[in-house]
Amino acid sequence: MSFLTSILKKKDEPIRTNNDFWTWFQKNEKTFFKVIEKHDNIEKDFFDKISPKLNELKEGFFYLTGMLDDKTVELILTADGTIKNIVFVEELVASAPQIPGWKFTASKPALNIENVQIDMHGLTFDKDTLSFYSNEHPDYPDEIDIVVVHKHFKEEDKSSISNGVYIFLDSFLGELEFATTIDNLTVIGESEAEKELIPIEKLKAFLVWRQKEFMEKYEGERHDTENDTYSTYETEIKDSGRKVIAAINTTLLDWDGKASHPWFMTIKINYKGDENNGMPDEQTYKTMDDFENEIMNELRESDGYLNVGRESGDNLREIYFACKDFRRPSKILYEWTTKYLNILDISYDIYKDKYWQKMERYR
Repeated sequence: MSFLTSILKKKDEPIRTNNDFWTWFQKNEKTFFKVIEKHDNIEKDFFDKISPKLNELKEGFFYLTGMLDDKTVELILTADGTIKNIVFVEELVASAPQIPGWKFTASKPALNIENVQIDMHGLTFDKDTLSFYSNEHPDYPDEIDIVVVHKHFKEEDKSSISNGVYIFLDSFLGELEFATTIDNLTVIGESEAEKELIPIEKLKAFLVWRQKEFMEKYEGERHDTENDTYSTYETEIKDSGRKVIAAINTTLLDWDGKASHPWFMTIKINYKGDENNGMPDEQTYKTMDDFENEIMNELRESDGYLNVGRESGDNLREIYFACKDFRRPSKILYEWTTKYLNILDISYDIYKDKYWQKMERYR
């Protein structure tokens, strides 16, 4: 039996914490180093080993690896653009021990424009084929709406070209910046451009300027909901006739500082309400309220987390939060979703929505 096979067939302790993962990794790192250095069976002898261990820790980890130089392997751990998983990638890398010959990186780093050239579907994506401009919206002045122009754009290739642009920006800006700074992105051809084109290499500086301006504008902005007005809405689903009832903080919807809390979190709780016209029974109602109160105790408005309201009906409750940042809500929701795992069917998502357009139907 080979050394590789024997070392990895030993029964491992379950991976429950970041420290558990790195303890396991250190036991195998010399073997992994040789696999990557020789570039031999990386999929089978490295990725197939590390993937289930990361999944034991938490689903949503992705990875890239290669030789940084002759003596160093770089392992890049990434959330692949999923906002709610970024903080877990960062914390895992931050907890990594110093291992000679290894460099651990959280999220795909930004590259110099000269080193970014993507070739896909017979098309090239680089500084010579791409340019951009920004759209301004008077009703949404803080929105960063970028239009990227590809020199050889064809409508029939739109999907492939858009995909290539996304991969290019992910490499050029870096995964974290690309995932968190641009609010809207459109890809077009030169004939559709409505403004003067700007070289794509200037996009980084433009985004830094817009982010700095945004931070200065809303630094310290908070909202006290103590005297806010809440409104109840009731509607009926056309096909089923079931009612949907919502309780919404309408004072917040009229607040002119909404962009200061640009991260919107939607929590979904599925329940069995068929025998109650799609509404929760008394016990389920109480349990969902308890869960929501637990979240509000952890995510306080004074710290930048606003409970905008909730909607119930047709076997689903949705709870809405507007947040100053995405990292703490990601951790709190994962923690409490795990605690309620066998009690409530909960899912959640966090995304950029500076003007809470998700809630426009209540205005």
